Amino acid sequence: MKASYLSPAVGQYIMAHATPADDLLDELAAETREVTGAHAGMQITPDQGRFLTMITQLVRPALAVEVGTFTGYSSLCIARGLSGGRLRCFDVSEEWTSIAKRYWEKAGVSSRITLTIGPAADALRALDEEIDLAFIDADKAQYPTYYELVMDRLRHGGLIMVDNTLWSGYVADPSYEDATTRGIREFNDLVKNDPRVTSVILPMADGLTMIRKN
Repeated sequence: MKASYLSPAVGQYIMAHATPADDLLDELAAETREVTGAHAGMQITPDQGRFLTMITQLVRPALAVEVGTFTGYSSLCIARGLSGGRLRCFDVSEEWTSIAKRYWEKAGVSSRITLTIGPAADALRALDEEIDLAFIDADKAQYPTYYELVMDRLRHGGLIMVDNTLWSGYVADPSYEDATTRGIREFNDLVKNDPRVTSVILPMADGLTMIRKN
């Protein structure tokens, strides 16, 4: 359970009362654990996946963007929620995204997704389209850069979701002063003080920030 700031009993109760992942998502999660080992914790949780699908269905984006694809769990969930729109994915790993591509094919959503391999900041700078929905779950030090590049292209009323913004609860513990924790605190402050947006941090998994452009 990623939400380590919740009691185990509450965390298990939440998971037990969410619509469960289907067999294909379970298969992808299992392969991710097998292939990526200690990196498997980078994958979103099943309740986050369900949430991403629901939000995509509500927003009905013409263009959704994902920064940080890993093995494809979150992108598959977003793509399943599309109703005629497209998803642009940005990642640096051909190895891990090769898993994603196989599961996009199995799910029948590959035609909705375009994957770009390389630095996401460069790809976003080259993107000349209006974004309706974005999910950011990549290298934490670059969160402010990704945020600004997406924000510049986000339509008014559009939505950005950012993962890991509670960082196992360390953001609220002043005894943690490592670079990553400080960086996430600074990013959270950046969003809170941005007059262009309305935001809320949801205590889901490792923290999911919802940011709506005013």
